Amino acid sequence: MKMKKYRVKPGSRVDLSRLDAGDASAFPAGKNGTEEVFAKLNDRLEALQEMLWAENRHKVLVVLQGMDTSGKDGTIRHVFDGVNPQGVRVASFKTPTPEELAHDFLWRVHPQVPARGEMVIFNRSHYEDVLVVRVKELAPAKVWKARYDQINDFERLLAESGTTILKFFLHIDRDEQKERFQARLDDPTKRWKFRKGDLEDRKLWDKYMAAYQDVLSRTSKDAAPWYIVPANKKWYRNLVVATILVETLEKLDMKYPAPEEDLDGIVID
Repeated sequence: MKMKKYRVKPGSRVDLSRLDAGDASAFPAGKNGTEEVFAKLNDRLEALQEMLWAENRHKVLVVLQGMDTSGKDGTIRHVFDGVNPQGVRVASFKTPTPEELAHDFLWRVHPQVPARGEMVIFNRSHYEDVLVVRVKELAPAKVWKARYDQINDFERLLAESGTTILKFFLHIDRDEQKERFQARLDDPTKRWKFRKGDLEDRKLWDKYMAAYQDVLSRTSKDAAPWYIVPANKKWYRNLVVATILVETLEKLDMKYPAPEEDLDGIVID
């Protein structure tokens, strides 16, 4: 229940300036005091994902969105540590290729959605087509504005086809992004991740916030909810995402398939 406050209520209007990206109120014990809690969540997620794969009935789609340095890669690395790679995969959506641009914007997305028993993590997603496309004016307003309803229809199709959808906006503030960019520049092992173009996007911060607010307000639905995750503190971000994932998967009431009959007397030579 304590994670409910981060869920965007369908039909509500989101104002990111009023939401604290440094909030850590759900886990007051702090980073050191929650290490055991996070370890147990990791173990439970591993067990639930194994059951998801074995049962081969449900499909799970996890969408990660956020500004540069918000921690999409870090979330994947830490929260999904230990899951079976046979049943989990990551799909990343970068600049569309000429072939992809020749089709509708969802053409490249649909082949990546999860099959039965599978969990798929979108590291960025179809939402780039109402974020980057809008902010950088890559398409007319009438084109990207129509995509909100198209995305809602697409996600409703997935949900009605048995897909559990969880969407996480990793919310950092501008000061935190500045520190993380500087840390990348100062660390020789991370400098490769920095692009000069990142600074151009940073200049468009307010436009991106306006675009994200519309996305969160217009596309959070009961069957495909958005969660705004305070992400200034990496440990807290990971705990919130892991908690929501575990609580959601437990509600699926999954079970391992029944074994073959007459196994009790078998002894392996």
